Amino acid sequence: MPGDVVRRRISLPETGVEIALQDWGGDGPLALLHHANGFCAGMWAPFAEKIRSRFRVVAMDARGAGDSPVPPGHPQASAYSWREMVKDARGVAETLLSETGSSRIALGLGHSFGGTLLLSSEAQRPGLFERVLALDPVIPPLGHADPEAPPSAGLLMAERARRRRSEWPSRAAAREHFASRDFFKVWDPRALDLYCAEGLREREAGGVELKCSPAAEAAIFSHTGGFDVFQTLSGLSARVLLVWASQGNFPRAVFEQLVATMDNARLETLDAGHLIPMEAPDSVAEVLERFLAED
Repeated sequence: MPGDVVRRRISLPETGVEIALQDWGGDGPLALLHHANGFCAGMWAPFAEKIRSRFRVVAMDARGAGDSPVPPGHPQASAYSWREMVKDARGVAETLLSETGSSRIALGLGHSFGGTLLLSSEAQRPGLFERVLALDPVIPPLGHADPEAPPSAGLLMAERARRRRSEWPSRAAAREHFASRDFFKVWDPRALDLYCAEGLREREAGGVELKCSPAAEAAIFSHTGGFDVFQTLSGLSARVLLVWASQGNFPRAVFEQLVATMDNARLETLDAGHLIPMEAPDSVAEVLERFLAED
């Protein structure tokens, strides 16, 4: 990770939360990066290094994740409404624009629900972003936003998150635990090292714990089924690239349906699981380079 990364927090009056940022600097136009549920801004460090020669690179921690404080109402699921978190992402983007005097964010880069939130913030304010690259964003199929529908994959993921182990006696012990799990065995070793460095914090009682608690991760997952992405993303004006993970959790047909609703979007496939940046970081970097080269 670059040694001169600046860590700070900003207050968002509209949603009443504080959001932590990691700012890698750079003299170019703004790039805003948003992580997946359960992770944090620091996971973007390898990508920030690659693009900061061309962009002013800033990554945000979602409410209750990374170094962002838990929101008012935590741990109730309502504190993690995706509609409110879209406002968080838009608020961060608008704050950065105000600070720099820029008219729009040149690049939005988001993974999983982070990609969904950046796309949705662009839909709330068309022209907020010039380009958005969304890596396997969470896109519930049409009709799955019905609150009377059967339990969604999001609710199943929420239950799994609640059972997640969150404390270890040391970072070394945590890394040993992670390395033994099938979930992490497909990760690039560099990503696992970064997760142990950035995804954990010291506990006052000793040892380390996950920065994104199981309760917060579960609450975010529980809101997946109530967020109608197809309705939310009407009105996009940014150039959009959706990347579908062929070994991920979502059917390609759903991504094709969403791209068909947009005027300036296309779809690419990567042979990886849902956690694309951790499993195939070099492939993601290549996709990003091609996207930035498009006129």
